[in-house]
Amino acid sequence: MARITKSELIKLQKRLKTDAKIGEEFDITRQAVHQLRKKYGIESVIAKNDERNQKIVKAYETGASGTALSKKFGLSVSQTYRIINETKKSGKKKSAKKKK
Repeated sequence: MARITKSELIKLQKRLKTDAKIGEEFDITRQAVHQLRKKYGIESVIAKNDERNQKIVKAYETGASGTALSKKFGLSVSQTYRIINETKKSGKKKSAKKKK
């Protein structure tokens, strides 16, 4: 397995974001990077997406534009609107289940 220290992995994760991209950098699989994260007890960057998505939807509902939000969160405009639409849909499904 690649010799990546915990601090190196944290820095790489901030810069490269995904296990696959980190793996490419060291010529190892994304699964190997995943195993290293688990070994070191480092949470995936993706795990924080739900929190980010809720912030995006809340800001959008209070009047922020999708374009402004995409710049603020470093996303494409289309990805921002996808997050808004998918989060709204999943919220409606949850609230419909609660009514039953």
